[in-house]
Amino acid sequence: MPDLNQALAEIKQIRSQVARDTQFRGYGPASITASGTLALLVAAGETHWMRNRADFTVFAAVWFATALASFAMVAVQTAVRARRVHSGLALEMIQSAVEQFLPALMVGVLLTAVVMGAAPREEWMLPGLWQLLFSLGVFASCRFLPRQTFAVGVWYLVTGLTTLVLQSGSQALLPWTMGIPFGIGQLLVAAIMRYGFENAIEQA
Repeated sequence: MPDLNQALAEIKQIRSQVARDTQFRGYGPASITASGTLALLVAAGETHWMRNRADFTVFAAVWFATALASFAMVAVQTAVRARRVHSGLALEMIQSAVEQFLPALMVGVLLTAVVMGAAPREEWMLPGLWQLLFSLGVFASCRFLPRQTFAVGVWYLVTGLTTLVLQSGSQALLPWTMGIPFGIGQLLVAAIMRYGFENAIEQA
């Protein structure tokens, strides 16, 4: 029995290592495109609803709900697509993908809670900081995605810094500083997932 458990553990370790060294093709362009479009629509709607009101709680709640909806769409298509593309390694591949992005997401949630609780006057910085953290998640994921994904990380890095500069003066909540970065960013990811994977298959 100990030998069997050791053999199973070694097999699991090998599968995990193979998953980490294999390009992940589970992300689907359709759901990512939908998430980018949703971000643009939410920004347009929030611009109309909020007018000149600076209620960060509502602002943050809307974007957290948008993020959850986007995550749900991407997660469903990723689960289905990974099972089709990666077959027996689907679970390990999905786990590896989540491990790369999860730290940035968790830091974003915790940072938001701390700023809202301890430094509410600095809440205007959070949209830019969210984008910077998202860029770190993208950079961490680059090693098992098409090499063009690096450009997405740069996009979020630049937009995050730009957002901090734009909002530093008035410290107003601007929905488009969320909608444009995440909307265009996700559409860019979708294009890379679509054409990057196709090029990789042709070159294989």
